[in-house]
Amino acid sequence: MTVEVGTITGDLTVVTTSFPADRAWVAIQYTGADEWYTLDGTPAPLPTGHTLADYHRRVLAAVEAGGETSAPR
Repeated sequence: MTVEVGTITGDLTVVTTSFPADRAWVAIQYTGADEWYTLDGTPAPLPTGHTLADYHRRVLAAVEAGGETSAPR
């Protein structure tokens, strides 16, 4: 679920960034589009002991499964 337009489906690109270092920001776009959308729940705290890459893999798995409606905690 995105903040701006709700649920989006299809061929998507997901980017996860961190600033400050203990928070994860997730943006999603239709692949090849200009517009980016913020994943609901972003920014989310990075779980203790997880890297940004770990978190990104969790986000991708959730998006691919279609089961998450907001950023994983």
